[in-house]
Amino acid sequence: MKVLVIGSGAREHALCWRLASSPRVRQVLCAPGNAGIASSAKLVPIQPTSVSELLSFAQENGVDLTVVGPEVALEAGIVDLFESNSMPIVGPSKAAAMLETSKSFAKEVMVAAQVPTASYEVFTSEKPLRDYCVKLGAPLVLKADGLASGKGVFVVMKNEDFEPAFAALFGPLKAERVVVEEFLEGVEVSCIFASNGHEVIALAPAHDYKRLLDSDDGPNTGGMGSVCPSPRINGAELEWIQEHCAAPVLAEMKKRGTPFKGFLYAGLMVPTDAGKRPLGMRVLEYNTRLGDPECQSILSRLTSDPVDLFEWIAGVQVEKPVVTWSNLTSVCVVVASNGYPEAVVKGDEIVGVELASLVPGVVVFQAATTRGPKGALLCGGGRTLSVVGVGGDVGTARQAAYKAVDMIQLRGNRTRRDIGV
Repeated sequence: MKVLVIGSGAREHALCWRLASSPRVRQVLCAPGNAGIASSAKLVPIQPTSVSELLSFAQENGVDLTVVGPEVALEAGIVDLFESNSMPIVGPSKAAAMLETSKSFAKEVMVAAQVPTASYEVFTSEKPLRDYCVKLGAPLVLKADGLASGKGVFVVMKNEDFEPAFAALFGPLKAERVVVEEFLEGVEVSCIFASNGHEVIALAPAHDYKRLLDSDDGPNTGGMGSVCPSPRINGAELEWIQEHCAAPVLAEMKKRGTPFKGFLYAGLMVPTDAGKRPLGMRVLEYNTRLGDPECQSILSRLTSDPVDLFEWIAGVQVEKPVVTWSNLTSVCVVVASNGYPEAVVKGDEIVGVELASLVPGVVVFQAATTRGPKGALLCGGGRTLSVVGVGGDVGTARQAAYKAVDMIQLRGNRTRRDIGV
């Protein structure tokens, strides 16, 4: 069969890499892809938001299944268009994707579904927001309502940090709505569930590192690394999360006439005190696709055929598939460009990726990469590479990942050194 993957990041590279290993897949196509994805898939020069053009391409080239990576394609309505033309696709409708594209909508659904989450207020103008924040004082969490590529969340720990958050929200982000939440303490865990609109399958849990610098310091980013399976929760807690944080949302979305099919990513805050679990666990947000960089570490451990899972999500396969995992651990370390996330630098040459890929247990997924006129690998800015190490435990996996990272040369790159610690 032919499978089309939509997107151009390291998540999409991981998807193409894993799909290319399936005995059921004859060809993988990726729109638009990147320099690294070209080793696993044929690149198609169509942007993720050009949904009509993507549909025409899929129809004309006999694509059997399409897998959507980025949220921008979901917001553009690609799933609605493909499904209305009887083209199997993995992802939620535009209405269902509002669980990610509108944080205020997601909070409304959580409350209706009785999902445990932080208390919140929604503001549509700056003055009431300022007055509320001054009245309550730090710590608070401020979130731009729409998509912001992981950069629209501000965890304000000191009162003097409100001003930079306001400046970003009403400046570059141009937020029309801002959600203010109570600050929750604990550790974050990412639980991703596959759904066909009726049932769910829990993927292996992971956790990511959203802050730019070691020890969770610096600004929020799209994610600087991940670990799978996450040692932060156990199997019983994952079952509790599925029962109380995933299933009720699916029931509520179905009740509203917008059933959710795709990957429901629940980002949770988990108390460090085991005595406060599971009742103390709270959902921070939902995403409506595979997380990046969680996807890279999760798919590195998947041992069953991904096509079976994707076809079940898309409604092609009725029987619920059995999803199996390696007993190994994976650690993903992100190598970001100079200046990330404030002012990314583009065009610098990347050296050593091929050498890094030879480290046992390592695979390097590329994101923002291009090829220069003479074939050199160039940085396109932002989170450029995801280096995944796989081993018998977290220590072995992170050792492999960092050995590979240290072989890669990119001027001024930003990389955390504490992923998996």
